[in-house]
Amino acid sequence: MYYNDHAPAHFHVRYGEQKATINVESFAVIQGRLTPRVQGLVTEWAALHQAELLENWRHAARLTPLFPIVPLEEVHAARYC
Repeated sequence: MYYNDHAPAHFHVRYGEQKATINVESFAVIQGRLTPRVQGLVTEWAALHQAELLENWRHAARLTPLFPIVPLEEVHAARYC
């Protein structure tokens, strides 16, 4: 996320050479393109962290510090331990 960014609430994804902007509420790709596999991973992660993403969006709009969100690989590791 970037401070003072335009609506709707969204986040930016980079996976290798792939780049996209994802809507926080619908998980739809707003801009860019992801392979179906990567889009599935991003959607899984975003669904797990939607409340945190929305809270970070509010922080960014107020220009207050964002908090880190656990990456998907850490979520998967914790799930299988």
